[in-house]
Amino acid sequence: MEDKLTLLDDSYLEQMAGLFKKAFAGEPWNDDWSDRTQLREYIKEISSSYNALNYGLIRDGKLIAMSIGMIRHWWEGTNYNIEEFCVAPDFQGQGIGTFFMKLIEEEIRKKDLNGIFLQTDSDKPAYKFYMKNDFKNLEAHVSLYKSVKR
Repeated sequence: MEDKLTLLDDSYLEQMAGLFKKAFAGEPWNDDWSDRTQLREYIKEISSSYNALNYGLIRDGKLIAMSIGMIRHWWEGTNYNIEEFCVAPDFQGQGIGTFFMKLIEEEIRKKDLNGIFLQTDSDKPAYKFYMKNDFKNLEAHVSLYKSVKR
């Protein structure tokens, strides 16, 4: 039962989509990813971007956690920007996420990156997870959205 950090490529696309759907289908997210095409396209888009950097935690040949992101250059330095981070529901609450994040931190240090940037909802358990793992709330940073659907 040894966990192995792995770089994820297109060969993991189906496992990535399956894990993502399971992780976000239930409480507290309740995301409806029943449209398989929409789900696959989303995972392909975020995992195949320029400078993509995707990590997975493999146990017994199965993807149990993943971090989908990219290396992004900014005037303050170069960071690992996480688009999606999740742990399979069966493995949540066991320290797997913290262990996985520590492995990722070690890897990005080896790449001489400055830090990790991500966004999450402040009213979800993920927020507490990130705060527990020494992330800081960028109080002045806001995310904006405008619906154009009629």
